[in-house]
Amino acid sequence: MNFKQLKYFYEIANEKQITRAAKKLHISQPPLSQSLQALEATLGCALFERNGHTMELTEAGEVLYEKTKKLLDEIDDTMREVKETGQGVRGSITIGCNRSCFAHIPQAVRQFQQHFPHVQIQLIEGDSYQLTNQLLRREIELAIIRLPADLEKFHYFRLPDEKYVAMVSKQYLSEKNKTTITIKELSELPLFLLHRIKGTGQFEIFMNMFQKNDLTPYIIGESPNVDMIIGLIKEGLGATILPESICHQEHSSNIHVLEIEDVELISKSAVLTLKERYLSKKTKRFIQLLQTNRHHIYK
Repeated sequence: MNFKQLKYFYEIANEKQITRAAKKLHISQPPLSQSLQALEATLGCALFERNGHTMELTEAGEVLYEKTKKLLDEIDDTMREVKETGQGVRGSITIGCNRSCFAHIPQAVRQFQQHFPHVQIQLIEGDSYQLTNQLLRREIELAIIRLPADLEKFHYFRLPDEKYVAMVSKQYLSEKNKTTITIKELSELPLFLLHRIKGTGQFEIFMNMFQKNDLTPYIIGESPNVDMIIGLIKEGLGATILPESICHQEHSSNIHVLEIEDVELISKSAVLTLKERYLSKKTKRFIQLLQTNRHHIYK
């Protein structure tokens, strides 16, 4: 058993077909099939079962797949660390961020560029469900997300709490100088609410708040896209509930931002990295900047 055989096996398992795996590896099918046969002969067991045109892992194959994935991840981390040591701090850093957490990004990026001018920053937007899965797949190096989230597989530090506030289209306000709104008043407005693609998030927090107050909100739309929701409110289509920091980034005469006066609704967020993954110097530095700046975002 050698590294090439394990790499070929891993790609076959991911693609579930010899044909697709061969295309991804840029080799012909016969060497790939021969490599798999040799590996199975060495181990003395079948690693795949054929299910029509699809290849499914056997129980033994599942064990080898998990071990191989861990090994390949460790090799990838080792290569990153060696290259960084030999070449200095260059390359890129990939950061995932909820749109509603964007207030944490600009100052950290500005300071980071001063320290590492040769490092390119790649920013990925997504909701918390998407970003935690991208961390697990090693597609991004760190993520700034709204909680709640399953944090078992991540190192993390909490960012400061902030209030949720109401953003309301101006035509729904009878008083021009109104600065607060009750939860009952909010429940009677047409609401567009944030809702994750999958998992428990802010939508469930809002619904729980209404239920605790024996209220049935008038929800006319849901979306994981903050900008889309804000655009609808600016067009006069109702109200929403968002973290305070993102509302104060919006300047429009068509909207009003109001405190929710009779409930305490707090937004929690965190910076996540994957456990057991090598963090480059540039990633560690960006995290340090986020930690340093975190208490100045909402001032």
